[in-house]
Amino acid sequence: MLTDPISDYLTRIRNASKAGHRVVNIPASNLKKQMTKILFDQGYILSYKFEEDKVQGNIKIALKYDKFTKEPIIKKIQRVSKPGLRKYTGSGELPRVLNGLGIAIVSTSHGVMTSKQAKQENVGGEVLCYVY
Repeated sequence: MLTDPISDYLTRIRNASKAGHRVVNIPASNLKKQMTKILFDQGYILSYKFEEDKVQGNIKIALKYDKFTKEPIIKKIQRVSKPGLRKYTGSGELPRVLNGLGIAIVSTSHGVMTSKQAKQENVGGEVLCYVY
């Protein structure tokens, strides 16, 4: 049993990109699906596919690499709010990652979104992770 499935999700992506893998399989959940859609929309992953089976399903993520240097697009993916210490912020204190070059994924009452979208909608929430 996993105590923190979001950390497992981020670690699988981090390890696969550092190892140079093209595709990574991750057990699915609704929160992970929403985070995957955000990573795709922001251009950090190449594509994704949700595979449904009887129990849980899988998320297949195709990782994105630089064409010339072959380095992964995701330089760092880091968990912020942990099960032992949750990090909540209001709409005024939402973080900017690398002065706007990265994204922070936030779980709000309006769904999972980037900190920039949350600031536009004037909602705060739990800061899940930083990606850059």
